Amino acid sequence: MKRPPMSRDEADRALAHLRDERERISSALLELEGHQGYQLLEGAAVDGETLRVQSGVQSRMSAMWTLFDLYGRALGAAEEFRARHSKPGQTQLAQLTWLLAGPSVELPAEEVPLERRTLLSSTSGEKLTLQAVVERMTPQYEEVAKAVAALDAVWSALLSRLAEVEAERRAAVALRESLGGPDPELDGLVAELAAVGATVRSDPLALARNGHADTGQLDGLHASLTAVRRRLEEADRLRTGFDDRIRGIAGLLDQVRAAEAEALARRDEVLAKIASPVLPDLPVLPVLSAALGDRLAALGRGGAWNDLAERVAGLERAADTALGDARDATGVIQGLLDRREELRGRLEGYRVKAARLGHAEDPELAEIYERARGLLWSSPCDLRKATVTLSDYQQAITSRTKGAER
Repeated sequence: MKRPPMSRDEADRALAHLRDERERISSALLELEGHQGYQLLEGAAVDGETLRVQSGVQSRMSAMWTLFDLYGRALGAAEEFRARHSKPGQTQLAQLTWLLAGPSVELPAEEVPLERRTLLSSTSGEKLTLQAVVERMTPQYEEVAKAVAALDAVWSALLSRLAEVEAERRAAVALRESLGGPDPELDGLVAELAAVGATVRSDPLALARNGHADTGQLDGLHASLTAVRRRLEEADRLRTGFDDRIRGIAGLLDQVRAAEAEALARRDEVLAKIASPVLPDLPVLPVLSAALGDRLAALGRGGAWNDLAERVAGLERAADTALGDARDATGVIQGLLDRREELRGRLEGYRVKAARLGHAEDPELAEIYERARGLLWSSPCDLRKATVTLSDYQQAITSRTKGAER
């Protein structure tokens, strides 16, 4: 149905509205092209899923600029026509109405979507109104904006994390180079990071999960590189304080030897004073301290510092463990001697109690007391028998006390 001509005021209001619309569309397209995500994607050498998105974005942006150019030309023609006719009559108003609201925008044949073409439209384009042009551009703009924003979120997160991991890699490599010598673990991490970094730069969407950046690989690499850097820093600290570190280990080994000697002395004492004692396995102690001493003597300044640092740290841990084991063994052995002293004290306590209750001359109690005392003051002492005899002495005193009460 043919639209009736606009009035002059209606035409002028329509022109003002369309001019404002043209400016807003232009600003929106330029802002979209200036978006960080669009700039990252524009001209980037990408592949995989990111290439598919790039192709779609570029195709839609090209189509939108083509439509906008045609829109601007049609609107410019309307503006020019209005400028030529300051007081348009009905014929001029009908023409102006057609320019502003009619199908005044003709798309080139190649711009017509395939699904809109007919057998006879292959050489002529589709005709649209200015409003229809905007309606066609709107979903294209929304699709591009959504794709660019999603890509920007993923790519920015990945690039940011990649920068942190690469900084950790540079720090570790610099330390390795200053220390000298190979580091296979670091070499493997560097190669793995290079592969992940190439994916981040060429196909970030391959590392997206449910629309969000998956930094799991980068996080794992960062943790591993941090561990390597700390290990190398330890080697660097060893290099600057090597002599002090070695003296510290030597002092620790002196403590180990002293603790072992104490454990062996206590063992010999227990073997002499306690019958059939259950002792920890001590013969390895001197062998262990001697082996640690050999490891200390083998340390030198030759080779790579990072390798030397691992050997020094391993020796320190081994010496700490040996010192703890020797002291624990001494405690176990000393416990047997302490048990004998405890039983001696309890025996004297019970004797005093018996005397206080008036049983100092009780021959049975005296016989049990002498038997317990003989066991506890003999060498080697049978702690099991002494414990049983002491219990008999305590029960005998208790039975007499209850009898007196009745």
